[in-house]
Amino acid sequence: MVRPLKPRCIGADPTATYFKPRGIPLRNLEQITLTLDEVEALRLKYLAELEQTQAAAKMGVSQSTFQRILAMANKKVADALLGGKAIRIEGGTVRKKK
Repeated sequence: MVRPLKPRCIGADPTATYFKPRGIPLRNLEQITLTLDEVEALRLKYLAELEQTQAAAKMGVSQSTFQRILAMANKKVADALLGGKAIRIEGGTVRKKK
């Protein structure tokens, strides 16, 4: 039996939920989905410039879990940018910080 995912804390919802290459209709693009916890990991690591242990604590996960979330987010963003794909932001097991 698979253990259920523990909700990850996120600071805020992103203001935009779609990004795509300019000049190509969305219907013609393959889409990559970034979850809200992956976006939060990117925000904490690269915009807030936190160390992984600090970022993990803010999200309420272990450092190794944070590393896995961040690695998956980086891979998805690279795939979208280099492959000319759209990025959709949605989903994930998250809860808002109070």
